[in-house]
Amino acid sequence: MKLRYWLMDAGSKVVRTARFYWYRVLGYSGIEKGVILESKLVLDKVHPQGIHIGANTLIASHALILCHEHVYRDAMDSRAPWVTDTYIGRNCFIGVRATVLPGVRIGDEVIVGASAVVTKDVPSNCVVVGNPGRIVKRNIRMNNKAALVTANGTRQSGKPSGSSGASTEV
Repeated sequence: MKLRYWLMDAGSKVVRTARFYWYRVLGYSGIEKGVILESKLVLDKVHPQGIHIGANTLIASHALILCHEHVYRDAMDSRAPWVTDTYIGRNCFIGVRATVLPGVRIGDEVIVGASAVVTKDVPSNCVVVGNPGRIVKRNIRMNNKAALVTANGTRQSGKPSGSSGASTEV
């Protein structure tokens, strides 16, 4: 059984490294080493150098990260789309099918829930869920594997506890 887990771990490291370099070849130069990019991501192809992802961040399958907008146009050329940079900090977790809109800055150690739509900047150390994304928890800590940890530095088991009912739209 230990051999099986060792082989799975080694294989996943090879796949992660290959994905990282493949995205570099495609022009995504703002992705730092140590980022885990799962399969079937949709990263902006119009302006790939505008996506910046910090180290030790995990982007789950089917996440959508944009850095251009076709509704707004470039002031110099009305035929060209408006492009901007989108930033995701270090030690973040972007959930399955989450959407990060163009120009958004997500701080360090942030969890973006599954299917959340992030429309505005998000400060560090919080949890964002919903459409549009709302902050439901603050002052969280993440480790360098993009996993939630408790105050004493151990990994938290189970689901994170809910908020006191107050939320802030982002």
